[in-house]
Amino acid sequence: MQQTQAEAGGVRREHAPVSPCVGICLMDPVTRLCRGCLRSIDEIAAWYEASIAEKHAILARIATRQAESVHRARAR
Repeated sequence: MQQTQAEAGGVRREHAPVSPCVGICLMDPVTRLCRGCLRSIDEIAAWYEASIAEKHAILARIATRQAESVHRARAR
């Protein structure tokens, strides 16, 4: 197995995260989030120009929203 130059030199290249879009693009009028990916319209618009760090921050916010949604559903 061959190493790339970056791996051989000890430098790791971070790949950009994949878009969280699941193809169900419907904005919820109450939460103002996409019902498919749980992003705001601003996060959706910013995704392709966002840095890797910004994309990870968006994904972290989505994870928090998902956890909160599960918590609310269990509380019912």
